[in-house]
Amino acid sequence: MNQNIRNIAIIAHVDHGKTTLVDKLLQEGGVYRANQAVEVRAMDSMDLEKEKGITIKAKNTSVHWNGKIVNILDTPGHADFGGEVERAMRMVDGVLLLVDAYDGPQAQTRFVLRKALALGLKVVIVINKIDRDNADPVKMYDKVLELLMELNATEEQFDAPVVYGSGRDGYMMYKLGEEKKNMTPLFQTIIDHVPPPFAKPEDPFHMLVSNIDWSDYVGRIAVGKILGGTVKVGDPVFVLRHAEGGKKVRAKVTKIFEFTGLGQREVESAQAGNIVGISGFEDVDIGDTLDIRDDAHPLPFTQIDPPTLEMQFSVNDGPLVGQEGKLVTSRQIRERLMRELKTNVSIYIDDADRAGVFNVKARGSMQVAVLVETMRREGYELLVSRPTVIEKVVDGVRMEPYETVWIEVPDECVGSIMQNLANRKGQLTNMEKLSHSTMIEATITTRGLIGLEIDVINATSGRGVTSHLFKEYGPYAGEVLTRLTGVITATEAGETTTYALLMVQERGKLFIGPGEQVYEGMIVGENPRNEDISCNAVREKALTNFRSQGSGVATGLIPAAKMSLERSIEYIAADELLEVTPKNLRLRKRILNSGERQKAKKSGK
Repeated sequence: MNQNIRNIAIIAHVDHGKTTLVDKLLQEGGVYRANQAVEVRAMDSMDLEKEKGITIKAKNTSVHWNGKIVNILDTPGHADFGGEVERAMRMVDGVLLLVDAYDGPQAQTRFVLRKALALGLKVVIVINKIDRDNADPVKMYDKVLELLMELNATEEQFDAPVVYGSGRDGYMMYKLGEEKKNMTPLFQTIIDHVPPPFAKPEDPFHMLVSNIDWSDYVGRIAVGKILGGTVKVGDPVFVLRHAEGGKKVRAKVTKIFEFTGLGQREVESAQAGNIVGISGFEDVDIGDTLDIRDDAHPLPFTQIDPPTLEMQFSVNDGPLVGQEGKLVTSRQIRERLMRELKTNVSIYIDDADRAGVFNVKARGSMQVAVLVETMRREGYELLVSRPTVIEKVVDGVRMEPYETVWIEVPDECVGSIMQNLANRKGQLTNMEKLSHSTMIEATITTRGLIGLEIDVINATSGRGVTSHLFKEYGPYAGEVLTRLTGVITATEAGETTTYALLMVQERGKLFIGPGEQVYEGMIVGENPRNEDISCNAVREKALTNFRSQGSGVATGLIPAAKMSLERSIEYIAADELLEVTPKNLRLRKRILNSGERQKAKKSGK
């Protein structure tokens, strides 16, 4: 064991302050020079992470404190990215369980803590944001203890130490009421309570690959905790391929990287217990084993929880294809999806029975939306279908996934949310009155969950908070209505006019504004009734000698309701698709021609 190393992961529900806490640990660990600008949420390096304010990819960093090296893994808090959390925990010996002093333990807190306890990891409880209005750190600590009991923690895990403080303001305390100084109480608790990494320095070198990094100079970098021995630059090693039944491939270590602060530094060697990156492999994946011995066996790789949702990605076959994106062929889309598999272990991708169509299975629609958004920024054009749940047949019974959902809403909105849950076949399991809101807990099918978060936001004017967690597979619940409205589709191709949209607006809500390109079968608005209607959105006003084209029509047009990528994915029905390009999101029917759609409907396709 290396007594000077501690490997920890920070786990918590989304938005409880993980990345901000890491900022302060980096600052106090001397990562920043005296004259260097301190980044806010420095670990959120992806553009999407900065924009959404959430962590998507688990990331490594390292802090040197009082002669000790503390390797820190910042993990996502959203349930859709649980695969990143599970993978990261294979590299650490303890976790900081971060809990908001106002919100307390939530859905993802339960998920990540269960995983940590099952792996036997030591827990340090951090009650964060004690400076929030109406914060109750003592009550929230009691709730954490209740959760530990509920998850069958061992006696040692239950007796986890606790610190209180504010990651944003940069202080921690052993007990409430102490002087608010710095982060020393947290650092000292980590050193005292989290054990040095379990490793065997005397054994030959071996390591399980838990993450993959990429460098334009050296290619793929295998990241993991060295479980035994020492590795040096130039050492010959074997890659035991997890996906190929342990097949051995010879390789040579060309570079070794240690994580330090916000970056990496090259070292000549690394020893057991440390988390490092190693390059020199033509191909290496998460779950592979690196070993210096010729007679080595693959190390066990924990199976990631299976996906519950499936969507289809396909080639854009619309009239406007190729006008904005450069990567539009099935071969290009397939290569990009296969590349995603290399670093994202919780996504499954396979070819569908139709050419140019790919089945993408994931944990949730946000996980897929992040992939789609990344692809469109890279210049891809594609079509995306509505999510469908992955069903099973057990003893001849049709089964589907169920989830536990927690919805915190203002008291005056409880009635509308309860009605929404009833429409989606949700079963109320608990309701708790909080100081300024009500917490609703229910069991609902994953199908019924699709689009619920947006409905909650609309019903509560943005004040509702939704979180969910996979519960189990249960009997099929029958038909679930998640959209009660129809759509308005365009009958003609061309550029929309204000004159035409004013008439379309009388039939329902607009999704597009004037001057936008549309085509037959494209969805231009929403019909409040549960039926689809067609309208001409490009009609121009007939000119006379007395009136110009624009007079009298500029007023009265309500601004179009523009939907985000996630909302669009959850909005579309089974017979509709989302066209994604680098510049636009377009809702459309699968079959663009109105006559062909009617034929397909009559034939039951």
